[in-house]
Amino acid sequence: MSLFDFIKKSDGARDINNFVESPAQKLEPTVQSEREFDLNIEKILENWEIHHAVREIIANALDEQIITGTADISIFKDDRDCWHIVDYGRGLNYHHLTQNENEEKLKNDKLIGRFGVGLKDALATLYRHGVKVTITSKYGIITLKQAAKSGFDDIVTLHAEIKNPENPNMVGTDFCLDGCSDKDIDNAKALFLKFSDETVLERTGYGDVLKNNGEYANIYINGVKVAEEPNFLFSYNIALLNSKIKRALNRERTAVGRSAYTDSVKNILFNCESEAVINALTSDLQKFSYGSKHDELGWSDVIIHATRKLSKIQSKAVFVTPEELEESPSVIDEIKRSGNNVITIPSNIANKINEQNSRSDKNDRIITTSQFLSEQKERFKPTIISRDELTPEERAVYDKTDDILRLIGGKPAQVMSIEIVDKIYEFEASSFETVGLWQSHERRILIKRKQLSDLSEYAGTLLHECAHASSGADDVSRIFELKLTKIIGKLAGDLIMQSTH
Repeated sequence: MSLFDFIKKSDGARDINNFVESPAQKLEPTVQSEREFDLNIEKILENWEIHHAVREIIANALDEQIITGTADISIFKDDRDCWHIVDYGRGLNYHHLTQNENEEKLKNDKLIGRFGVGLKDALATLYRHGVKVTITSKYGIITLKQAAKSGFDDIVTLHAEIKNPENPNMVGTDFCLDGCSDKDIDNAKALFLKFSDETVLERTGYGDVLKNNGEYANIYINGVKVAEEPNFLFSYNIALLNSKIKRALNRERTAVGRSAYTDSVKNILFNCESEAVINALTSDLQKFSYGSKHDELGWSDVIIHATRKLSKIQSKAVFVTPEELEESPSVIDEIKRSGNNVITIPSNIANKINEQNSRSDKNDRIITTSQFLSEQKERFKPTIISRDELTPEERAVYDKTDDILRLIGGKPAQVMSIEIVDKIYEFEASSFETVGLWQSHERRILIKRKQLSDLSEYAGTLLHECAHASSGADDVSRIFELKLTKIIGKLAGDLIMQSTH
């Protein structure tokens, strides 16, 4: 069967009229001459399998498609069980087998190939594995054979045998692989983003963020897989090559280490705007205290970027540290009471954010616990209720203030005033209501007016806040402090009642 016939029958051929001329236009057969071309392959890549070689042929075809802007390449099997990789570009000729470095490819960062030597490596690998290769283009038909090196009959090397073309008007290049299995083709195609089932979450000028669908994340460079990452949150396709990546890319496309592409992955993430990516990063950030976060969240600049982006998406996001969750539960309660979403970040990241906040405009600040408290202090202006505004019953309780303080040796030196207010915070819709507050910056204790309805309640709140003032310590356990407050209040109330009778 002719080349025209089996391509015509194949589902993989895209446009047969663009590939070969019609039979009516076919040239009369000509006498073919045969020439041999020494491939001068000095070192065979012994670790390459068939699919590595097929990868190089596919990569060359995809590069030709990009350079020439022609139709998508075709990969199909004919009725003789031979696999074909076809591009619709300019056509390969024997001159392409002489290149060590391809200047055209080196200057184009959008291409997969870099060196122009991959084809020769592929041909040598296929020949070593017993795959018969036939390359057909308008320039000729190329097959492989072993022959003595010119002038040295005792040295046998791999040669390309070149015949005249059957169709000088053929468009593109057809690689026919006889002896290549379906698995070899599948394994080769799996190394290309184009043939994968990867889902693109976001595209940036530096590359794409891809959904991690498996046990390993994949790292692609211009659509070719170069590495796997066992603990990455996303897969990535790097589209803008920096000097590190260019130095790391080698003939074998292996051993491209993380150090080569870390900066590129960061740049991709820094340019992400979508909620899908930002929310995934911040959600994964919550796992750091359990030691199960992904590796991208080990990069402090990525974490800060994620928090900044999330702050823009969620105006109610407040970033707190594990230490603050444990040591300052009352503050965390107040953050939640204010309708905010608490997100945990490492302490060193919070410190860096707070440092940046000190140099940033108010609208550009990321809200941390420190920033939240600072803004609360700026915004909160409590209305002080004078003794004369109290009811007789409230005044009777309030007048026991000095008696209560005497139980602990008098008013702490840190306390300048004790004030009664209707409201302590702007937002207080919660089961855990704030009824007292020690304001160290004002050196005063605020107590909610409602506490004056019961002597025990008032005494407990007053002594509790005095403990904060004298110790300088924050609350440890919300449940514990509420219980403690009630116990202290009851004891103080009983003592006072006994002393007045």
